Amino acid sequence: MSERPITPLLDQVHIPSDLKRLSDAQLPQLADELRAETISAVSETGGHLGAGLGVVELTVALHYGLRRAARQDRLGCRPPEPIPHKILTGRRDRIRTLRQKGGLSGFTKRSEIALRPVRCGAFLHLDLSAALGFAVARDLGGASETGHGDAIAVIGDGAMSAGMAYEAMNNAGHLDKRLIVILNDNEMSIAPPVGAMSAYLSRLYAGAPFQDFKAAAKGAVADAAAAASRRARARAKDMLKGLAIGGTLFEELGFSYVGPIDGHDLEQLLPVLRTVKARATGPMLIHVMTQKGKGYAPAEAAADGGHATPKFDLVTGEQKKAPSNAPSYTKRLRRGADRRGRADDPRIVAITAAMPDGTGLDLFAERFPTRCFDVGIAEQHAVTFCAGMAAGGMKPFCAIYSTFLQRGYDQVVHDVAIQRLPVRFAIDRAGLVGADGATHAGSFDVAYLANLPGFVVMAAADEAELVHMVATAAAYDEGPIAFRYPRGEGVGVEMPERGMPLEIGTGRMIRRRAADVAILSFGTRLSEVHDGLPRRWARAASAPPWPTPALPSRSTAT
Repeated sequence: MSERPITPLLDQVHIPSDLKRLSDAQLPQLADELRAETISAVSETGGHLGAGLGVVELTVALHYGLRRAARQDRLGCRPPEPIPHKILTGRRDRIRTLRQKGGLSGFTKRSEIALRPVRCGAFLHLDLSAALGFAVARDLGGASETGHGDAIAVIGDGAMSAGMAYEAMNNAGHLDKRLIVILNDNEMSIAPPVGAMSAYLSRLYAGAPFQDFKAAAKGAVADAAAAASRRARARAKDMLKGLAIGGTLFEELGFSYVGPIDGHDLEQLLPVLRTVKARATGPMLIHVMTQKGKGYAPAEAAADGGHATPKFDLVTGEQKKAPSNAPSYTKRLRRGADRRGRADDPRIVAITAAMPDGTGLDLFAERFPTRCFDVGIAEQHAVTFCAGMAAGGMKPFCAIYSTFLQRGYDQVVHDVAIQRLPVRFAIDRAGLVGADGATHAGSFDVAYLANLPGFVVMAAADEAELVHMVATAAAYDEGPIAFRYPRGEGVGVEMPERGMPLEIGTGRMIRRRAADVAILSFGTRLSEVHDGLPRRWARAASAPPWPTPALPSRSTAT
């Protein structure tokens, strides 16, 4: 267990309203203590560290600056990242149960506290729509569990690659409801950002006079907070106009744009948030620049900013991973896709939605940069993009987590299945994923794919089968085909020299006994089922390795 940090100010904060006892001058120290507590807790439990460290000051500013100005002591706000938010909202005493059985969720979870956000989950591009819904419900007099404070959405720059964010912004601009959007721009999602929007935000950042912001904010905050005269109100309004720098796209969508501002400087954050709170009438977007992993050197130095870590040594940052007995399924896919693309078929292309490392396509991307595409957090586009390439004669492998593929289901149905296009779906994180919780559990893909016409669904029982299934998908041209595999280590079976196509719609007999009972296994539960069988059941002649017949002329979905 790591040594607990000394946190005299944080010890006084049990619920957000306790922040009212602190002065502005005390907030930098509170932020330092909150960051130290976050690092200490995650070193013991593992979890999503980097993004939380990047929004410590923003979390403090939201709970302190906006609440102090609010008539209601509740905000309709989705927390920017869970861990610092959890600590400030009455869950610090349980923070070291994070991602443990019976403990706190690794992500936002509405049922954990009475002060509930509008929505929960890991999908930040959805929050703008939810916040707009909250704003409309507020204005229509809806009976909300979070009171009738402001609707505030905190979205990451990576989420701006998702179409739903623009759908919500377009609607928000049309409705002209009072809505505050915080764009948390750390120039990184899980992988480096991609797309035209990322380049656009970078251009805004390159021309941002941070020091001018600080001077303007300090000059207006007293007048805005008091709002005691017509002159004060006019000055606050002029300040908001003066802070808008090149926000053409957001302004065209109907938002007043402020930024970019330094998300780690409370002297900038607080005046801007208070002025927005005092003067905003319609939709407002505040562009905040942050650094992922801020304040912890090992996280800052990591390629992913310390995005998700196992337990680690607090001093050195060395991760405490248990020794692996077998390569992970994702690593096997990485090697299999690389071999297929290099040696077998130059028509193979790979597509992922902001998860090249997580889905195992990083090696393929290094070897074949012109045939690997990261489309950002845009699963709908990814699926139809694959459909177009399949119709154009390529062999697309669409590698997406099971729970994220749900976002592209309409495209799977209409653009792939009904068209009978041979898109190959590599479905990572299939099944339960343990500590990541309900928002990441791939529980539904078998049900939502197997009922589609002509759709072949395969589930690997072990890492050797996965290699064969990659080969099967590469050779299959009759329609859509998917192979699912879990997170984590394989079983440790002997690996084939190369994958060979399997016969669609068949299985293999593992153990046999003269009886009227048949046990069927689909996917990675085979190891547990096999170990639980009585020893008197003899091993069948057709036990692994798989036979390697040619593909049949007609296929049947399994």
